[in-house]
Amino acid sequence: MSAVTHTLRKALRGRRPAAAVWWEACAVGRAVRAAWRGPGRERDLVVQSLKAAGAALIAWTVAGVWLGDPMALMAPWVALVLVQATVYSSVRQAGQQFAAICTGALLASAAQAIMDDNTGALVLSLPVLMLVANWSRFGGQGIYAATTAVFVLASGTAVSAAAVGHRVGQAALGAVIGVAVNALVLPPIHLRDVRENLAALAREAGDLLHSVAADLRETQWDAQSAAGWTSDAARLERRLEALYSARSWSRESLRLTSGRLRRLHRAPTVVPPEDEDRRWSRVTGNLGALTRTLAVAADEHRTPAPPEGPVLDLYARLLRLIGDACHTEAGRWAGERPGADPATATEETMEELHRRLQEGLREHAGQGAARTAVLGTLLLQAENLWAEIVPEPRESAEQ
Repeated sequence: MSAVTHTLRKALRGRRPAAAVWWEACAVGRAVRAAWRGPGRERDLVVQSLKAAGAALIAWTVAGVWLGDPMALMAPWVALVLVQATVYSSVRQAGQQFAAICTGALLASAAQAIMDDNTGALVLSLPVLMLVANWSRFGGQGIYAATTAVFVLASGTAVSAAAVGHRVGQAALGAVIGVAVNALVLPPIHLRDVRENLAALAREAGDLLHSVAADLRETQWDAQSAAGWTSDAARLERRLEALYSARSWSRESLRLTSGRLRRLHRAPTVVPPEDEDRRWSRVTGNLGALTRTLAVAADEHRTPAPPEGPVLDLYARLLRLIGDACHTEAGRWAGERPGADPATATEETMEELHRRLQEGLREHAGQGAARTAVLGTLLLQAENLWAEIVPEPRESAEQ
């Protein structure tokens, strides 16, 4: 993380609205640059958005132009929402949505036949349909039962068997077009999402460690600095949840997709092993524990006292070293190849820092139990991080 970025982070701490706008603008800028540079999650999102718009336009052309339907609303509406994140979810939701639409159309027709008035039919049918919308068999598509009833009754046309069949036919047309576009035009394959989320998680963990190390070396860290670290650790938890979600999407995206179309999509064929998810889950937990310990030590109203002096500088150097290892991991998952493997030199440096910190721990033992307990806890958490981020030498076949 550059010195400019670190300075901006410190300037924005405690100014939540300004910080939120700043980080959101940065995120949008990164997404635009990533989509422009090459394949990735951001470009996949652009493709899916354009596919949804294209499916809706095709459905409108077929229903409104070729078939001459003056109320060609259902077909593009259904096609638009059925271009989902995976082909499997498109097919599943197409079935649920079609069943919900049929239910709404039939109940609306029955209600109008009973009440002989559109307003009365809405009063009679909508409460029932909103209850039906919560049926688990409909998944997230149950709301379409109620909205279909509104469209059918508000169109001003007489509700008849032919009109109901017409609406259902439009829904079926839109469903077929939406699923076909999603399955045949660059079908969404989410295998790269796992790798990119792992790279982002490692990079953000390294950024957090560098931020903590820089603040500790300035010896001006306080409760506000610790609150910023805690917030960054919480952001890591959200990134970990995104990794789990990407893992789930990667499995689902392989269902009901053609092997030939996958190759056209040029997505990676291998995903990182699930052991990596568990490893970085432990790293995230250890980082959260480390930032909480520092927050407690920075609290003037708590008994534990933070370490100080040369030992604090040594600890900051150790955290920066671990942060460098995180960035190396991020580059590995992002496909970057370092010029030389720094593992041996890094290990030797870490051992030297560890030895000197142990000496500092013994010196702190004579200054009071509270300060010694804090330093010992921080050292243990750093050792846990190191053991996870730089484990025993392992094969790098997953690269």
